[in-house]
Amino acid sequence: MNQIIHYFETIPSLHRALLLAGGITFFWLTESIKPLFNFDYKKRQHAGINIFFTITTIIVNFFMAFILLWTANWTIENHFGILQILPAINPWLYLLIGLLLLDLIGAYVVHFVEHKVKFLWKFHLVHHSDIWVDTTTANRHHPGESVIRFLFTTLAVVLVGTPMWMVFLYQSMSVVLSQFNHANISLPVKIDKLLSYVIVSPDMHKVHHHYVLPHTDSNYGNIFSIWDRLFGTFSTIKRENIVYGIDTHMEIEKNNSVTNLLKIPFQKTQSFEKQ
Repeated sequence: MNQIIHYFETIPSLHRALLLAGGITFFWLTESIKPLFNFDYKKRQHAGINIFFTITTIIVNFFMAFILLWTANWTIENHFGILQILPAINPWLYLLIGLLLLDLIGAYVVHFVEHKVKFLWKFHLVHHSDIWVDTTTANRHHPGESVIRFLFTTLAVVLVGTPMWMVFLYQSMSVVLSQFNHANISLPVKIDKLLSYVIVSPDMHKVHHHYVLPHTDSNYGNIFSIWDRLFGTFSTIKRENIVYGIDTHMEIEKNNSVTNLLKIPFQKTQSFEKQ
């Protein structure tokens, strides 16, 4: 445990970048070997659009990182947050509780809220507008949404009382597992189902990307699948019935234009009204 703490307390930016790039590369290659869907699309061009939004997310997080660092240090110094008031417990249990709570408040809750609040949904819609979901879709977030998610992450750190090394560990896990559950890969159905009892598996998350309700508003989990099962937002659909995208924005040309995607949250149209 001490080695884990030390590593993530001092994790170099290069290592975090390699984790991001390495994950995309690995799942990108895996998709080519055994894809779930044989999309008729220009894979590299599609990746270029999504990587653009990956870069904007990195930039937002870089310039706001000092807020997260200050917040984590403040919670430790002032013994504020759930973890700080726990009695002495096994360090592995301490870690598990921390990761679960970060996942609940900093990922599940914000994701749920983004689907329910019209203003926030407009930003999140950019992610759902991808009609060819693959591993690069994991980081397809409008810069405005990156700010929104950062603020919720900061709130989670305050409420949970999370040390910064745990935040870095959680974010590292989130990067890889998000790339995994968005990847256009075909796992054996039984294995995928087994995984879905612990983590958000590819089949589980792909239901969330189905283009119509009620499936769009389900399976909000990021790393752990427990929250969807606990709060009644878990749903299933057969792989062959999945259609990616969002029913209000199914135009291929517009959904693959960076300029249009950046404008979506500010476009005044009735198509934002969720049916």
